[in-house]
Amino acid sequence: MNLGVKHTFTLPDGREISIETGKLAKQADGSVVVRMGDCMLLATACAKQDAMPGVDFMPLTVDYQEKYAGVGRFPGGFFKREARPSEYEILISRLIDRALRPMFPENFHADTQVLVTLHSGDSNIYPDALAALAASAALTISDIPFNGPISEVRVAQIDGAMVINPYISDIARATLDLIVAGSMENIVMVEGEMSEVSEATILEAIKEAHEAIKLQCKAQLDLLEKIGGKTKREYNHEEHDEDLRKLVRDETYQQVYQVALQGNPNKNERKKSFEAIVEAFKTRFTEEELEEKSAFINHYYHEVEYDAVREALLAEKKRLDGRGLTDVRPIWSETNYLPTAHGSAVFTRGETQSLTTVTLGGKMEEQIIDGAMIEGTKKFLLHYNFPPFSTGEAKPMRGTGRREVGHGNLALRALTKALPPESENPYTIRVVSDILESNGSSSMATVCAGSMALMDAGIKMKSTVAGIAMGLISDGKGRYAILSDILGDEDHLGDMDFKVAGTRNGITATQMDLKVTGLPYEVMAQALEQARQGRLHIISEMEKTISEARPDYKPNAPRIVEFTIDTDQIGAVIGPGGKIIQEIQRESGATITIEEKNNKGYVQIAAVGKESMDKALERVKAIVAVPEVGSVYKGKVKNITTFGAFVEIMPGKDGLLHISEITHERLATMDGVFKEGDLVEVKLIGVEEKSGKLKLSRKVLLPKPERQQGDAGKPNDGKPRERRMPKENQNS
Repeated sequence: MNLGVKHTFTLPDGREISIETGKLAKQADGSVVVRMGDCMLLATACAKQDAMPGVDFMPLTVDYQEKYAGVGRFPGGFFKREARPSEYEILISRLIDRALRPMFPENFHADTQVLVTLHSGDSNIYPDALAALAASAALTISDIPFNGPISEVRVAQIDGAMVINPYISDIARATLDLIVAGSMENIVMVEGEMSEVSEATILEAIKEAHEAIKLQCKAQLDLLEKIGGKTKREYNHEEHDEDLRKLVRDETYQQVYQVALQGNPNKNERKKSFEAIVEAFKTRFTEEELEEKSAFINHYYHEVEYDAVREALLAEKKRLDGRGLTDVRPIWSETNYLPTAHGSAVFTRGETQSLTTVTLGGKMEEQIIDGAMIEGTKKFLLHYNFPPFSTGEAKPMRGTGRREVGHGNLALRALTKALPPESENPYTIRVVSDILESNGSSSMATVCAGSMALMDAGIKMKSTVAGIAMGLISDGKGRYAILSDILGDEDHLGDMDFKVAGTRNGITATQMDLKVTGLPYEVMAQALEQARQGRLHIISEMEKTISEARPDYKPNAPRIVEFTIDTDQIGAVIGPGGKIIQEIQRESGATITIEEKNNKGYVQIAAVGKESMDKALERVKAIVAVPEVGSVYKGKVKNITTFGAFVEIMPGKDGLLHISEITHERLATMDGVFKEGDLVEVKLIGVEEKSGKLKLSRKVLLPKPERQQGDAGKPNDGKPRERRMPKENQNS
C-alpha cells in the first residue's frame, strides 16, 4: 500500500519543513501536505480539461481556510461551523493568488482552483508563510500547465537581524515584516509593513527572502523527481486568425501611437479616442462578418494598444496624460469637510479621490477577532469602499470584495505605524475611505486621506503618512521607464505595480506585484528612490492643508478617561448583577467598561460632554476611593446599635462611630441621638490593623467645652448626668 512520498529540507536556522504527497486527496490533479512544527497545510490543485467558450483570461480561484479543529477550538456563532472566510483568510488567499497568477501560461484559460487548508495549527508558527509553498507544490507535481515552482517566505528584521519565517513570539519585536514571493530566478510579489525603515533595508530584506525562496523551489523540484516527474497536459485554448491579426496591427498601430502621444489628462476622453479607432476599423466588415470576427478584432486591437502605448512611452518618455516620468498629478485636499464626523478629509490626486472619515469610540467598539489562529480584539479599523460610480460604471452593489479587503489592509498597515502608542490613545478608531473617483492608486489616496482625517479628529499622529504607486514599462532588451503616480491604464498596460507608503522618515508599508521576469535589483532600488521623492512631494502638499493634529477633539467626539483600580474593587463598581454600573450609565449617559488584567482593574469611561463625564467619574471614583486616616467625610447613618452608629462615609464603606466619639459629653445611651439616614460629619481616626474596620469620630471636630468654675475636683456621685442631643439632630 502506497503511503506517499515525502521530501524534507532545512531552513538556515536548522528548522525542518516537509512536503508530502500521495497519501491524502489523491483524486485531485495535485495535492501535498506541508508541515513545519505542528503546523500542517493541505493544498490541492484541480483544473478543467478545456476552457469555457469565449474565455480569454486565466480563471484562477484561490481559497485559504483554517479549520478550528486543527487548533482544538469550536467555531463561534450560532451554527458552530466554519462559514464565510474571515478577512485574515481572504488576505492569505490574495497572497497566494498574486504569487501564482503570473506563473501560468498566457494562453491557458481552463478553470483552475487551488485550495489550501490549515488542518493543524502551531501556536508559534505563522501558516501564511507556508501557504504559497503548499499551493505551488501541488501545482508543480500536477499535470496542470504551470511555469513554477514559486514559494513565499516571511522575512522580519528582529533585533537588527533578518530572520526567515520567524516565530510568532518574536514578531512583536520586528521593525520590518514582509511576505516575499518569487521563483528560482525572480521576485514576483512583496507585501508588508515596517517602522519607518529605509529603502536600503527593504532591498536587503527582499534579497534575504529570495535566497530562502530558491531553497524552497528546489525542494519542490526534488519532490517532483522523487515521484518520477509529471508530464504537463496538452491544451489548445486559443484559436486565431493570423491574417486578421496582421490587418488590425497594420491599420491601427500608428493611430493608437498618435493618441498615446496627445497627452490628454482626461481618462474618459482618452478612452473614447482609443475606442473610435477600433470602431472605425470595424466599419469595413458587414454585420454578418462582425458576428464572427468581432471578438478576434477586440483581442488583436488590445494587443496593438498594449504595444503602441508602451513603445510611445519608452521612445518619447511621454505618458498618456502628458506628464513626465517622475511627475505627480495635481493634488488638492480639504479637512473638516463633514460637520458631524469626528474627523474627515477629502484627498484628490488627478482623477483619484477619497472621502475619508474617522470615528472615535471606547472599548465597547473594539472589534472581536475569533479566528482559528488569531483571537483577541482590534482597536484600529480601516474599511475601504469602491463603489461602481467611482469609475463611471453602473454595476450591482455586492458585498465587500477581496480587492476592497486587500486595499484596506494595505492602507491600515501604512497608518498603524504612525499612530500614537496605546498608552497615549484610549480610543477605538474606525477609518472609512469611500473612493469617489478612481484612476489609479486609490489605496494610496486612502493612506493620504486617512492620515489627514486622523489629524482632523485630534489623533496625535507621529508624522504625516502618504502613499504613491510606482509603475514600470520595459521591453526586456534593456529599455525601461519607471513611472511615478501611475494611472489605471499604466497599471493595466505596465509590468509592475509598486505601492510605497511612509513618512518623511521612512517606509511604513509596501506592496509590489510584478508581471515580468528578471527585474534587476538596481531597477527596484531606482523605483524606491523615485517613490521616496514622490512621497515627500505629496506630504508637502498635504501639510499645506494640515500638518499636525488639532489641539482638541471635535465637540461631538467622545471623551475618554482611563484609570486602574484594585481587583477587589471591581465587584463594588459593577454591583450585584451589574446593578451599580448600569445605574451609573443610565443616570450619566456615559459608557463604562472594566477589564481585569495583570492583577488590576482597567476602567474606561467614555462620554460625550463634560457633564456626563464628570457625573460618571464622580460616582466611580467615590466607589473605589480608599478612605484616608485624618480625612473628614460627610457620611450617612446606616445602622444604630447600643454602642454607637455605623456611618457610611463612601459607597460600600462603613465605619463605627462609637458612642464615646459622638460628643465631648458622656452619653449613657444612643436613644434619640441619631436616626437612620441622618447625615453627620465625621473624621476617620484609625483603621484596625487585622480587620481593616474603620474608626470614626465626631467629637474631634467639635470645640472642646470650657470647664465651669467649681467643677474642678468635684467628685462623681455616680448619678447619670443630663444627655444632650447633637445640635444637627435636635430638630430631626
